[in-house]
Amino acid sequence: MPLMDDKVLHTFKSGTTFEQAFELYKFDSRLRKLVASELEKIEVSIRTQMAYILADEIDIYWFSDSINFANPIKHAATLANLKTELDRSDDDQILRFKNTYSDPFPPAWMTLEVASFGTLSMLFKLLKPNLTKRKIAGFYGVSDSVFESWLHSIVYVRNICAHHSRLWNKTLRIQPLFPKRTAHAFLSSPVRSDRVYYVLCIIQYLLKTVNPSTTFPLRLKALLAEHLNVDINAMGFMKDWDKEALWH
Repeated sequence: MPLMDDKVLHTFKSGTTFEQAFELYKFDSRLRKLVASELEKIEVSIRTQMAYILADEIDIYWFSDSINFANPIKHAATLANLKTELDRSDDDQILRFKNTYSDPFPPAWMTLEVASFGTLSMLFKLLKPNLTKRKIAGFYGVSDSVFESWLHSIVYVRNICAHHSRLWNKTLRIQPLFPKRTAHAFLSSPVRSDRVYYVLCIIQYLLKTVNPSTTFPLRLKALLAEHLNVDINAMGFMKDWDKEALWH
């Protein structure tokens, strides 16, 4: 139900009402809140897996050693961002560490607690391709290249939500890969990767690993049922989308 007739002149289609526009506004707001809430759970899981798998496979300061990363220059820039995030933190355990030790960074499980989702995504992207990187992605049942693209995409969508930008029918600039195989049920065939529906599918897939008893599908269906005038085709939803095994 896009309402604009001319996006340049900012004119609306004939017959458009304030009530229609307000319903879209309410739907978009509720959708963003739902997505942000679920991404927070996924972020906590990814943060934990990266911190502990890499600490176990390499050492507790894996994130600070350029030897573990494919691009030393980009790693240095990411490490500088991480240091800034650390310096801004008023977390009690971080402050105690700074007052007790002279090390530039606390161990991974402490440092990554204050890292932004974007920094986590960049650290994963820059990791050298190896068994350890594949082990992290494997926890979620996908390849490391697919997981990297998914992580980049959901960070992008999280930022859209955090900045209260329009989400529902947005053409997404970051387009995640479609996996050749997954450990759990996914989509039976590819859908448009530049639409929010595909990101919702990724969220649901990751949630089934993070929280197998997730109620995300029920809450998503309830939201759509309360806003029947919203054109879900503009979001990339396919016909009979809820019959896919992914959503059960």
